[in-house]
Amino acid sequence: RHVNFVENSFPYQSIIKPLPSPPIPPHDPTLHSIIHVQHEQNPNSSEFQNSVPTPSQYSISSPLPESPTINAPNQSSPPESLVHEPNSPVQPLVLESSPVSASVSESPVFMSNLPAGSITDNTSDLIPNIQCNKPATRDPIVTRSHHNIFKPKKIYVATKHDLQENLEPSTITQALKIAHWRDACSAEFNALMSNGTWTLVPQQKHTNVVGCKWLFRIKRNPDGSVARYKARLVAKGFTQTPGLDFKETFAPVVKPQTIKVVLTIALGQGWTLHQMDVNNAFLQGQLYEDVYMQQPPGFVHSEFPHHVCKLKKAIYGLKQAPRAWHDSLKTFVISVGFSTSLSDPSLFIYNKQGVCAFLLVYVDDLLLTELIPIKSGLLLSQHGYIRELLDKFNMSGAKSTTTPLCVTTPLKLNDGSAPADSKMFRSIIGALQYITLTRPDLSFAINKLSQFMHQPTQLHLQQLKRVLRYLKFTINHSLKLTKPDHLKLQAFTDADWGGNYDDKTSTSAYIIYFGGNPVSWLSKRQRTVARSSTEAEYRSAANTSAEIMWLSNL
Repeated sequence: RHVNFVENSFPYQSIIKPLPSPPIPPHDPTLHSIIHVQHEQNPNSSEFQNSVPTPSQYSISSPLPESPTINAPNQSSPPESLVHEPNSPVQPLVLESSPVSASVSESPVFMSNLPAGSITDNTSDLIPNIQCNKPATRDPIVTRSHHNIFKPKKIYVATKHDLQENLEPSTITQALKIAHWRDACSAEFNALMSNGTWTLVPQQKHTNVVGCKWLFRIKRNPDGSVARYKARLVAKGFTQTPGLDFKETFAPVVKPQTIKVVLTIALGQGWTLHQMDVNNAFLQGQLYEDVYMQQPPGFVHSEFPHHVCKLKKAIYGLKQAPRAWHDSLKTFVISVGFSTSLSDPSLFIYNKQGVCAFLLVYVDDLLLTELIPIKSGLLLSQHGYIRELLDKFNMSGAKSTTTPLCVTTPLKLNDGSAPADSKMFRSIIGALQYITLTRPDLSFAINKLSQFMHQPTQLHLQQLKRVLRYLKFTINHSLKLTKPDHLKLQAFTDADWGGNYDDKTSTSAYIIYFGGNPVSWLSKRQRTVARSSTEAEYRSAANTSAEIMWLSNL
């Protein structure tokens, strides 16, 4: 029941006189365990200090004990308002008091309002039944961990040697202060000088001087130990002037079809395969343009500090460095008896005195495939690249699927869905292009989704992620090349008619076998609209015939 107190009304004053309240020492822990203070107003304001507190400021959440000790000399039973019935609903007891200061020196007002003898010296029966409500504390700061969002931790694998931090300097000034980096810079500089990369000449007016920079990397062994400290001087190619410092920058690379044809021939003849890398390949290329570069920082000539380097050979960072390297290599291999293929300029053939050899040259150091020898042939696998691709786009934990595209949902340019992130869409498409080198089953899906790179939508992105889920399901699939029984070309071609919903163009596709092994395949949209299905089929057959002629001239 509610207990209300009126300060100016004392109903039992005529019966007994209230005894003086027993003194309570300051900072009584018993009192603090009973009273719960709720600051509803600012304690620093003058209004709070001068006003009488409301009953809600001090409250006791638990009822009084069922059998309180009350001694009234002229009354046989305590007042009805002070008795707590067990069957009655529990109600909080609201008491009035004066504001509590930092140091309590006297008893609160509510204790003097009770009848005489209602408060005894034994408070142990009262304290256990009284509990104070404390406001629930809540952290106002919401972090990622509250929503189970955690950044991936970059944890090093177990290594034999400790991995130190900040070992790679960013400037030549920092590198020259460390002995091993100073030795690495000296070794690189001496190699450039012994190779005859440049000569010092006075700087002429109206000449573009290309800048240069030192790059530092630590090469480690598989066990984590340091293999060597590598320093490389690179030119700032972005400061070159087109038409003045360089003209042609294109460098031919071997085509994937050529690689598969050569591997099939090698399997049929029982040849062994060798792979090698050329150290400092770009430094071997001869330059035919006049290119001037600043002297390397930290290695400026003491007698000619204002001279510049006139490059005689290519250096890393120049626009024409890949082309210069390919021209120098081509000149050398032709001088020793090789001849260039009629179809692929990166294929060199040696066939003299009963000795036959094929040399495939790829200018870039990019590793696209993995050769796995088996008893019946070779496996061209990209499962390592696929695994890295799934991790890069956070699709490692996605649910796998058995088909690359959904045939029930047509792909249109304007499908009504929201636009998607075009940068991420193009990045995934570009990464999937390399996988089609060993996966003919992805050619149509990648070609179809590539038509929406300029304006992708959420539906297109959903279908693109479906391709990644299909890759997860077929991550161990490989292209198998077996020992051929014959070296003949066999092709299959097909085309649809008006399969594109936006412009009604058709799609051509073909796959060509050499010695029973697939070596070339393609799925591509036709440029013009075919008037009939026969016209679409003939155009697809024409593209297939052109590819067969190219393979025949290898």
